[in-house]
Amino acid sequence: MMKQTSEAAFETAIETVLLGNGYGKLPSGAFDTKRAIFPEEALVFIRETQAKTWEKLEALHGPETSERVLQALCKWLDTHGALTTLRHGFKCFGKTLRIAFFRPAHGLNPELEGRYRANRLGITRQLYFSNKNQKSLDVVLSVNGVPVVTLELKNPLSGQTTANAIHQYRHDRDPREPIFLFTKRTLVHFAVDTEEAHMTTRLAGTSTHFLPFNRGSQGGAGNEPDKDGRNYKTAYLWEEVLQRDSLLDLLERFLHLNVEEKVTDEGKKVRKETMIFPRYHQLQAVRELVMAASSEGVGHNYLVEHSAGSGKSNTIGWLAHRLSSLHSGQDERIFDSVVVITDRVVLDRQLQNTIYQFDHRQGVVLKIDEDSRQLAEALE
Repeated sequence: MMKQTSEAAFETAIETVLLGNGYGKLPSGAFDTKRAIFPEEALVFIRETQAKTWEKLEALHGPETSERVLQALCKWLDTHGALTTLRHGFKCFGKTLRIAFFRPAHGLNPELEGRYRANRLGITRQLYFSNKNQKSLDVVLSVNGVPVVTLELKNPLSGQTTANAIHQYRHDRDPREPIFLFTKRTLVHFAVDTEEAHMTTRLAGTSTHFLPFNRGSQGGAGNEPDKDGRNYKTAYLWEEVLQRDSLLDLLERFLHLNVEEKVTDEGKKVRKETMIFPRYHQLQAVRELVMAASSEGVGHNYLVEHSAGSGKSNTIGWLAHRLSSLHSGQDERIFDSVVVITDRVVLDRQLQNTIYQFDHRQGVVLKIDEDSRQLAEALE
């Protein structure tokens, strides 16, 4: 009973903050375990934000419209993945429907801003996710009916820590369940207690690899005490990282699928996919620099220190991509171009590939991999 009570209080603390930050409460019963979405939430969002397209589909399909749309959405999620579908929408009988709208780079179009505000973020406690058993997830966060984040919570007061949550993900969460299928539905999983947080983007049974998602404490591991004295050192996770605007920003500008193709000694091609979610220090570095550039403008120098193996390439890639579309408070573009220079060939290739993944439209990103003449032409 002590365990249930202390974890329930932890859930309530998180829920209270998120409900006060634009989230809505979604009951577990609203979840379709077979499709692994909240169908009615998705339909309400589409009908409210894309009424004209809905009317055209309704003229074709009548009372079957909702079912047809849900079938198309789930097929797109299963084929192209949740991240791509959230960013670019899905096709339904020749019509493109969006399942999320992200914040525009500038405020010149009130209609875009209105669509962004129409996003429906949901929090569900004790989500019964399977039609095979009665197992439940402590907390699930969704965007317009698509589940994107799971959290397993533990409270040291009940004798359990993040180690127990990690064990639960590895041994008690079947990665073949629709909600856990890699890239298809939920994109990141957090093991959290009141002291520390860890995360993974892919459940793979006992092989599941977790990374720390802590802020650090006095130059070392872990977290500083919560400044408000509520005994939640991990409060930054739900008060900052998972709050409404932040989560939508993460989905739009940070998460990306890293694809590596290698040839084995036997000459066989092997494709490895990794969903990249920023660690806390990467997210902090990018957002603080963007905030500084927004308020201070051009002509300033900044230093970011990353230790070996801490993800320098991704931090630089995220920052370059973000600065390229940054606008001032007067909705004026701050930077005409962003140039990334490095003194190591291996890092240079990594950076080129990382940045190219974020935006490879013609004329937006150009790899300089030949000579100085290519650089001069690109700058011109």
